[in-house]
Amino acid sequence: MDVNTQTATSPDVGADGSGDSWKSFGLFVLKVVAVVLVFRILLFSPFSIPSESMLPRLMNGDYLLAAKWPYGYSRNSLPFDLGLPDGRILAGTPERGDIVIFKHPIDRTDYIKRVIGLPGDSVAVIGGQIVLNGELVPREQIGDLVVPETPNTGCAWGGESIRDGDGNRSCSYRRFRESLPGGRSYDVLDFGLTQGDNFSPITVPEGRMFVMGDNRDNSRDSRFEAMSGDAVGIIPQDNLVGRASIVIWSTDGSAEWIKPWTWFSAARWNRIGRSI
Repeated sequence: MDVNTQTATSPDVGADGSGDSWKSFGLFVLKVVAVVLVFRILLFSPFSIPSESMLPRLMNGDYLLAAKWPYGYSRNSLPFDLGLPDGRILAGTPERGDIVIFKHPIDRTDYIKRVIGLPGDSVAVIGGQIVLNGELVPREQIGDLVVPETPNTGCAWGGESIRDGDGNRSCSYRRFRESLPGGRSYDVLDFGLTQGDNFSPITVPEGRMFVMGDNRDNSRDSRFEAMSGDAVGIIPQDNLVGRASIVIWSTDGSAEWIKPWTWFSAARWNRIGRSI
């Protein structure tokens, strides 16, 4: 009697092993998704800059990564609304001078500003100059900031529009170097006396922080009462999302989706990779 020695095959797996190939591919996709989720939830989150309130450090059209771990984790720092309770796990306090991303205390929109005052600090502004714990924060005028005018970066009030020999337009702003206690220094823009240039002393409450934009006359920050879609007021630290870390892409706004080559011609290559 002849015995059929042909090995039986599962109906789910083809003779060429295509079933195993699909399973392997599915497992690979799941691993990639898991890595992306861990990266997004625990390590870094991407953000874009939609305004000029943080000039000169950050420009409209910058895309950056914010580090999650320095300040801990909360429902505000996670990418999904998981209904978590208030507070932070592994909470950390920002340092003066940190550029932080946080949720607006009213409308929960993402904002980015620089930390100036921490709990217990007295913060005031006199003639545009910060007074921290009764001492003027030193600042000195340095060379003007010259920014090319592009589709996403115009010449705001306080700037002077200039044209070079080739007809290209730029905007020139008065720039200052500001130095916080402890030696943290950074550049700011200031165009003269405005509504926010005089602010009576206030003591930052426990668990909060006083933030300001580097473009001092174009920033609705802790100098103004919090309003939905507008100023942010004094921010609860539990609203922290992360600390701005590095610019991963920057565009001048001239790119068109239907013209892929413009994605590269519009890039501000000199800004990509800059630490913040």
